[in-house]
Amino acid sequence: MSFLSRLFFGGLGWALGGPVGGIIGFALASLAEANTSVEEVRKDARMTHPGDFGASLLVLCAVMMKADDKVLKSELDYVKAFYVRQFGVESAKQQMLLLREILKQEIKYHEVCTQIRSHLNYPTRLELMHLLFGIALSDGSVNTKEINVIEDIASHLGIQQADFISLKAMFVKDKTAAYKILELEAQATEEEVKKAYRKMALKYHPDKVHHLGPEFQKDANDKFKKISEAYEDIKKERGW
Repeated sequence: MSFLSRLFFGGLGWALGGPVGGIIGFALASLAEANTSVEEVRKDARMTHPGDFGASLLVLCAVMMKADDKVLKSELDYVKAFYVRQFGVESAKQQMLLLREILKQEIKYHEVCTQIRSHLNYPTRLELMHLLFGIALSDGSVNTKEINVIEDIASHLGIQQADFISLKAMFVKDKTAAYKILELEAQATEEEVKKAYRKMALKYHPDKVHHLGPEFQKDANDKFKKISEAYEDIKKERGW
């Protein structure tokens, strides 16, 4: 397939689905050029409209994996395992083919984030951030470049600073991580801790993202569990 054909696919995707659609369009064109079954990839990718969570996730996965200028096997394995868990082996195989083509592109993710922000609600955007931190930590640590990119993405997605700090503390641990997860200062009173736990448990309850389908409930439950663990850690520390 010629460059003009790829440009057509990309332009069509952009028209149908904004920046995310354009990126997906170019990736599909590249797969067609390589004689990959584009229809199978298109069908399994679950990318049909600008507000599609799967499309947004796949593009931001690529951005995150390229954050430190190198794509690690551990990151590919993490994303693959996520898609296998969520969509099954065959679908994950097609998703990974598409991801590998997206990784070859130069992604202007600020435009992508603007599109995502206008189509996905706030709890869903929080779920995206949680998954991006998981990719960053897949090699055992989160480096400065990755943190900077995640923070920049969070800003363009309209994630509140307190929520970003809370999510970061779930993956980048320090002595005050439990308090940061609950969006508290270390000197918070017992009543403030209990109130913050109730607030955070409500904010991150898995029901907030039930519209994404049951396949995303495990990750939502994991995040909800970290909130409970932070609360239990504080109770243990203070001898309650």
